[in-house]
Amino acid sequence: MTERAVPAATRSPERGCPDPAAAGPAPDPAAGAPGRGPAEGPGRTAGPAPGPLDVLREAAAARLDPVYRDFYEGGAGRETALADNEAAFRRLALLPRVLRGSGPATTAVDLPGAPGALPVVVAPTAFHRLAHPAGEPATARAAAAAGAVMVTSMASTTAVGEVAAAARSVRPTAPVWFQLYLQPEERVIRELVRRAEAAGCTALVVTADSPVFGRRPRDDRNGFHDLPPGHAAENMRGLPGGPPGGTRPIAMSPALSWADLRALRAMTALPVLVKGVLHPADARIAVDEGAAGVIVSNHGGRQLDAAPASLDALPAVADAVAGRVPVLLDGGVRSGADVATALALGATAVGVGRPVLWGLAAEGERGVARVLEALRDETAHVLTLCGAPDCAGLSRDQVVARAPRPAAVDPPGTSTALPRKAVDGWTSRGGAASPATPSRTRTTGTNRSCGRRTEG
Repeated sequence: MTERAVPAATRSPERGCPDPAAAGPAPDPAAGAPGRGPAEGPGRTAGPAPGPLDVLREAAAARLDPVYRDFYEGGAGRETALADNEAAFRRLALLPRVLRGSGPATTAVDLPGAPGALPVVVAPTAFHRLAHPAGEPATARAAAAAGAVMVTSMASTTAVGEVAAAARSVRPTAPVWFQLYLQPEERVIRELVRRAEAAGCTALVVTADSPVFGRRPRDDRNGFHDLPPGHAAENMRGLPGGPPGGTRPIAMSPALSWADLRALRAMTALPVLVKGVLHPADARIAVDEGAAGVIVSNHGGRQLDAAPASLDALPAVADAVAGRVPVLLDGGVRSGADVATALALGATAVGVGRPVLWGLAAEGERGVARVLEALRDETAHVLTLCGAPDCAGLSRDQVVARAPRPAAVDPPGTSTALPRKAVDGWTSRGGAASPATPSRTRTTGTNRSCGRRTEG
């Protein structure tokens, strides 16, 4: 069996991360200069105002250590998949239905272990304490307050029990899912599952798209391969086979198979979702193997750079699952319109990763709350404008490809246009069928390790 592991602690020089609490409120780019109104002041130009996520992204970029910012924002290879995740949404438009008499839309959805949840899930991302000293507990409290599922990562800088307790301090029934990578040693998985159960997690999420670590050029360029002193992947502490009181690496192995998923399911009564599914055949296998949900994801563009955008893979996966279990999507979701587009193409809910980290880095718990509130409010607004009474009220024929832009708009030698005709949610691009209805771990301890995973 060939495997590669990454240390769960780190040894690189410590990098300073400004404390947002000490820095005061994040500057609002939409505000004017002191003493002037928002429409006045030098440098302001006509055009759309930045949205709340744009404001938080800019504030986070200003506050984060550049190396950590690259870790969160970067992707694999030339970052083609990373960029395409967002671009896929911009290629599509929503056709509203009128005079439907549906009233204001509601946004509650039922997910495994999380009835009546927000259709926006906090996707698993690593190392929140690099973004803000309050780390994962702050994220969990904001998610609980918003009614969103918190998916806490195996590569978290806070142990699962503490993350779940933080969520439950806000709302006793707050759903927390635990994300993990299947490990070659069954005793390690068994202990991780035991801890998740003891913490009160309501589901497990198995990330299945990482037989090896993705190659992240930004992290290699920055030499970011270890966590700074004082930080570690705390879920990997005290596991069988690890050093006494220390952490062991998160291992990746191409020898893992559906049999390992079967063994995991035999260990627990918790529902198990499979994350990182892009091929419809794998979606069918996952459901046949007893998965309680399928998450369409290309790992935020951080694993296979040649992978399609998550949104482009969604319709075929949704068709393969055929309503037997919930289908979720993560990767590129940046607005309520994006959420609604994914719902129309067959998703039950979406996950957001990087936007949550922007909010956390910019304003701590309050910033995460702003992200989730904005997506909730925008989603309800778009659903209502499209004539949908709820998250299941959109149909695939309401998603169409946008018309080609004038050639003069595109820089020389580029083209982002799609044919306008969409047939049954698919259009042909370059002769290949693709849906048109259509951000430093390689493990958890060192950058090539410690599961430096920032998905979504």
